[in-house]
Amino acid sequence: MKYPVIIHKDEETGYGVTIPDIPGCFADGDTQEESILNIQEAVELYYHGEDISEPPAASQMEDLLNSELYTRDSFLYLADIDFAFIAPKTQRINITVPEYKLIRIDRAAKDKGISRSAFFVDSAERLIRNLSVAKTVGRRQKKSVLP
Repeated sequence: MKYPVIIHKDEETGYGVTIPDIPGCFADGDTQEESILNIQEAVELYYHGEDISEPPAASQMEDLLNSELYTRDSFLYLADIDFAFIAPKTQRINITVPEYKLIRIDRAAKDKGISRSAFFVDSAERLIRNLSVAKTVGRRQKKSVLP
């Protein structure tokens, strides 16, 4: 899942990463690249031993631009954080798909280099995220027409 993070550089230190959607979770590194690579590990360590059933919702980058966490000396980055570690157990499901659609799905999954199951899950997550964004945009539009 993609999460906006704020990367900042202090004068005499390396780079720090604030993850606004996970308050209290931070990553760092000597370089920008290293700090970005350390985000996944920081999240896993933060949640180690915690009992959570699903990842937190991701903020919109636009909302963070007005946040007190975002300053002139920082920049936003969209980090891909894999939350598979919170519920590593998988469940087998049975679905019915028209054969011609399954062929198209299998081709697309192969092109991406992932399994059919991963393709279904990734597609469902993307749809859920897009629906959430559309719902948020719809609310913002409604608010903007109110006096």
